Amino acid sequence: MSTARILIVEDEANIRRFVRIALQDEGFQVFEADSVKRALIHAASRQPDLVIVDLGLPDSDGKQLISELRGWLAVPILVLSARDREEEKVAALDAGADDYLTKPFGVPELLARIRAQLRRHGHTGTVVATSKVAFGEIAVDLATHQVWRSGQPVHLTPIEYRLLCAMIRGQNRVLTHRQLLLEVWGLDYVDRAHYLRVHMAHLRQKLEVDPAQPQYFITELQVGYRLVGL
Repeated sequence: MSTARILIVEDEANIRRFVRIALQDEGFQVFEADSVKRALIHAASRQPDLVIVDLGLPDSDGKQLISELRGWLAVPILVLSARDREEEKVAALDAGADDYLTKPFGVPELLARIRAQLRRHGHTGTVVATSKVAFGEIAVDLATHQVWRSGQPVHLTPIEYRLLCAMIRGQNRVLTHRQLLLEVWGLDYVDRAHYLRVHMAHLRQKLEVDPAQPQYFITELQVGYRLVGL
């Protein structure tokens, strides 16, 4: 019997219940979430060993959840979705999923894939970084989407927050203009570098002590940007 902790992210109650019962019968400890918001909270507080994600969630696409989790959670992510087109599978795997199983599915195959992923990851279930990260006077809770500067809450627009998370996931590496545009805006915007300049300026205005001489959001000329001090 396994003691691994598994988080199920599925908005359809019947499917969630079906998967939960199947996993509990195998000895897994199971937690449930019906939205991206609740999934992020559970992932931060429960520290699961594996996450099962449906792509069709009510508050955001499951691929966005996978991308956010990949910024700070080093556990296998298994997609369980009715979307069977190849491009959906590729997009989910590119976002950070480890495996993809289409609905309808059989319980034996689901359990086999879970066991394979847990073996592959050594069933350590470790978090590569806490959901709360900091640099200088800035603190960010990746699970609740809250940002503080010198202890005071800072309001970021959705684009600014996605850009900040992309920089955090970069972990002090230089991220090219194309990488950031692709991750934050999508494939249709990879040639619109002015979008990136404008929103980076806004981010510096809100988080840097002196936006004209940034300490954290560093420009790498003609290449991209790098977040330092994380």
